[in-house]
Amino acid sequence: MTTAIAAGSTLGALQIKPLLGPLENRMLLSHVLGLSRVQLITQSERVLSSDEAAQLSKLIERRWNGEPMAYLVGQREFYGLPFYVDPSVLIPRPDTELIVELAIEKLPPAGRALDMGTGSGAIAIALAHTRPEAKVTALDVSTAALAVARRNADANQVKLDLITSNWYDALGDQRFDIIVANPPYIASGDIHLSQGDLRFEPIGALTDHLDGLSALRCIVQGAARHLAPRGWLLMEHGYDQAEAVRALLNDAGYGEVQSWQDLAGIARVSGGQAGT
Repeated sequence: MTTAIAAGSTLGALQIKPLLGPLENRMLLSHVLGLSRVQLITQSERVLSSDEAAQLSKLIERRWNGEPMAYLVGQREFYGLPFYVDPSVLIPRPDTELIVELAIEKLPPAGRALDMGTGSGAIAIALAHTRPEAKVTALDVSTAALAVARRNADANQVKLDLITSNWYDALGDQRFDIIVANPPYIASGDIHLSQGDLRFEPIGALTDHLDGLSALRCIVQGAARHLAPRGWLLMEHGYDQAEAVRALLNDAGYGEVQSWQDLAGIARVSGGQAGT
């Protein structure tokens, strides 16, 4: 479908509601014009320039084709904080706030935390913002993702150590009081990869291209070398993977192994505590 917004149209006269919902209309207008919701109302007689009309038309077309709003406007809120996002990183989701809450609860005062596969930095930054006394490290194999994480750390004014690493490879002998991870856990060939927003998100951050558990296995197997005594390992996983992840943790000798449910009642995070 092709949609053209005419230059010279006033904000009050725009007829784009049938194409997108009113909220999405407003978000795209705010993004293009740099105006707040209130300003859109009070400036209803403002006339669109040729460049503004062309930019708005292009964004409407991209949204109509299914591209996520977060990529179109370059922002998504997570844990009450604004995050810049682009197609090099996953879009932060409310479900992932559970692992932040658990990390905040289990991280000791002035503790050391590691976020593995940080992407946009959402987990690490939310943790560092809430626990500013903590030392938070975040790693990712993608330099593009780390650039986004650095931008978000600066924007949210948090201190974050960022490392380019394929899981534990570049950590040396560093140890942490808590390790958190939201790794690729969708199995290869899963139908969800070809649906909705996932079609536009980085495939390597979504699937391990195997059974959905290979990254989780790697994290569990390597964590012992990098956890302080009694440290916690917490991992987000798929809606049907809790039992399998708990088995991985039990087999590796972790204690206090358990799963936690998200707001929808789905076991979304599993973890365990290292020994002494």
